[in-house]
Amino acid sequence: MVRSVLILSPSPLVLQWKEEMLLKCGCDFATTEDARFATDPELFWQEHFIIASINTAKAKKNFPRVTGRSYDLVIVDEAHHLKNRKTLSWKLVNAIKKRFIFLLTATPIQNNLIELFNLITLLKPGQFKTERLFRQEYVQRGGKGRVPANREKLRTLLREVMIRNTRSAIDLKLPKRFATTIRTKPNEAEQAIYAGVDDFIRRHLVSEKKRRFQVKLLLREAGSSPYALKKTLLVMKKSAGATEAFGDDADHLITAIDALKETSKGKALMEILLKNPKDKKVIFTQYLHSMAHVTSLLEARSLSFVTFRGDMNAKEKEAAIDLFKKEVPILISSESGGEGRNLQFCNTLINFDLPWNPMRIEQRIGRLHRIGQKRDVFIFNLTVRETIEDHILQILETKINMFEMVVGEIEPILGRLGERLGEEREFEEIIMEIWLKGDGPEALCAGFQDLGKEMLAAKTEQIATTELDRQLLGEDYEV
Repeated sequence: MVRSVLILSPSPLVLQWKEEMLLKCGCDFATTEDARFATDPELFWQEHFIIASINTAKAKKNFPRVTGRSYDLVIVDEAHHLKNRKTLSWKLVNAIKKRFIFLLTATPIQNNLIELFNLITLLKPGQFKTERLFRQEYVQRGGKGRVPANREKLRTLLREVMIRNTRSAIDLKLPKRFATTIRTKPNEAEQAIYAGVDDFIRRHLVSEKKRRFQVKLLLREAGSSPYALKKTLLVMKKSAGATEAFGDDADHLITAIDALKETSKGKALMEILLKNPKDKKVIFTQYLHSMAHVTSLLEARSLSFVTFRGDMNAKEKEAAIDLFKKEVPILISSESGGEGRNLQFCNTLINFDLPWNPMRIEQRIGRLHRIGQKRDVFIFNLTVRETIEDHILQILETKINMFEMVVGEIEPILGRLGERLGEEREFEEIIMEIWLKGDGPEALCAGFQDLGKEMLAAKTEQIATTELDRQLLGEDYEV
């Protein structure tokens, strides 16, 4: 019945969907994360099995490509983002030609019953006729759109289009997870490099919008390790040519990095590893030069390890995981290398650096903390004090208790946050804006404090939404 499939999801979940479809259904999907999407988008959108970021799909250049063909099946993950018929996301899904559509969400009703009407209209147009008639028959007056009228008739109609399974119904019980954050104090040489990078970016790059990608890259690399910075600085210096004024400043930073003898995070990492060196541990890092720094530290202490990188071929990856499972106690994995691998036989994860997007952090944890894990999972987060990653982590821990959440709870909170700060804004964009406005430690700290308040408010709203869904829908639609 299904020969062509389009799966639309939030961008951080695209690769997770690819992994799940390959492992559980044996289907290999093309994704908007693939290199071929960038090289030939016209050909990409003609694939039979596609997983796409919904933000990418609705972009002006892609909208006509997505809606210009038909699909047997369209799946939309986190479908509560389609609750408003005025948004481009809703209009995209409504315009797609499809035989079947499947919407997935943990919270179909977030604010009022009209959102439910909008979702059902995508699933089965005409099920509730018009919005005016829906209000008259199914929304109780004076209830702020939250209290249903004709509840039994409403439920009868919903049963035709809705399946609802709660955690209790599927008996999902995972071991506990415990997180420890180690906020390291940078040594003088490190501090000078961090300050130098900040000054370099603000002096030479911020004023040009075309440099925004480089700004973000340098800031993220600085949070990982000074060594991750070096290659980017060298590439920028070479590509800029002699006419660029920042050449000497780049040289100064490169010289400082070359002279660096140790890093505070590297020191903290070794303390963790040496406490019980035989226990299995996964170390995650985003950048290959940070990975090289970590491997050099382990080699100096004669600790056995294996690396897992995105540029390895399939055979090399399989061999690395097999070696880690059977013989070697430590796996050092890059961000891309960690995708698509289940590591339930290990229960300790060390985040040598942290992605700016909390969903990426959750996905790292999900490699270990998933069905099949028999032991409690221990997470160690390494940050350098007063860096962007340090500020992000403090918010995630102190404001929303991210590491104590059930798997899957963080995404709707981030969605709420994006709505509060501006329609469908990505978390990384919010972080960049805080840094751009926060010229100086005090301003940066104030910006993150404001973000923390917004995240707490978003979490509070999400808790209220979950309760609203429970009251309205209960467990009447389980299968």
